[in-house]
Amino acid sequence: MMSTRAYHHGNLRAALLDAALAVLTDKGVTGFSLRETARRAGVTSAAPKHHFADTRAMLTALATGAFQRLADSLAAADQTGASKTDKIIAQGEAYLAFAAKQPALYELMWQAALLDLTDADLLREKNRAFHILDRRVRGADAERLPDDDPRMAATFACWSIVHGFARLMIEGSFGLDRETAEATARATLPRSLRLLVEGGFR
Repeated sequence: MMSTRAYHHGNLRAALLDAALAVLTDKGVTGFSLRETARRAGVTSAAPKHHFADTRAMLTALATGAFQRLADSLAAADQTGASKTDKIIAQGEAYLAFAAKQPALYELMWQAALLDLTDADLLREKNRAFHILDRRVRGADAERLPDDDPRMAATFACWSIVHGFARLMIEGSFGLDRETAEATARATLPRSLRLLVEGGFR
């Protein structure tokens, strides 16, 4: 079957990623397929091969874009708030909002078995998101500190709390309906982070 739409070469990749996100949103990670993506983009089933070698490559590209948007959201949130604690909380709230808005995409971002973890673009955006928080927790020179810096535990603690809240919210582990679960997470996360930051480290 011939393509039902005409794309410039550069636009096809973007159109396929838009279609892939729609499929992921509708069917989740387990229901994702290249064939359905091509169908929604209005191209032949062979067309994705021009830009993505396989399903893993397309999912990796989706995850890369997601980490890029997450990092942008964290960077913007970090510009708000007067204190270190307020800025960390703002980042946590931005993280939670991102997960709530795109739960299927958020789930994909952490599916290591489905992604190419050696992909340079993916690694760059994942690291960028992490280092935005790390610099706020450990200071502007965080990336130059040794790997065994004991303060890294504080960064991991903050990230783990926020990530844990996001997972609990998405998976329904709060035992509440989705709307109430989101409200509960948003109300509780700031208090949890404040306890950690102001009670556990400086």
